[in-house]
Amino acid sequence: QVQLVESGGGLVQPGGSLRLSCLASGFTFSNYGMSWYRQAQGKERELVASINASGGRTNYAERVKGRCTISRDNAKNTVYLQMNSPKPEDTAVYYCKAFRTQDIYWGQGTQVTVSS
Repeated sequence: QVQLVESGGGLVQPGGSLRLSCLASGFTFSNYGMSWYRQAQGKERELVASINASGGRTNYAERVKGRCTISRDNAKNTVYLQMNSPKPEDTAVYYCKAFRTQDIYWGQGTQVTVSS
């Protein structure tokens, strides 16, 4: 059974830091690219960052570039999203996604709220 379980969300102050984790199981994690998406209330889901299967290539949405870092540990079947200096507009439910050709899996999401 495929599972992607996000964790690490919560309330964070502007200018702080947060690290999200996504633990994968039920498929060969090291064969899949991984992404973080987010969806703010009333808005469409948007891509935050992606990393390829080996971890050697990453890409970021312009609005988070320089503030977020995606990484993965294939030995731990986990992908991470480090968020530095978050802004209130980063408030959203964050989802991880695994992708390989036509196979796509989603996690259930974790809420991140940026507020003082």
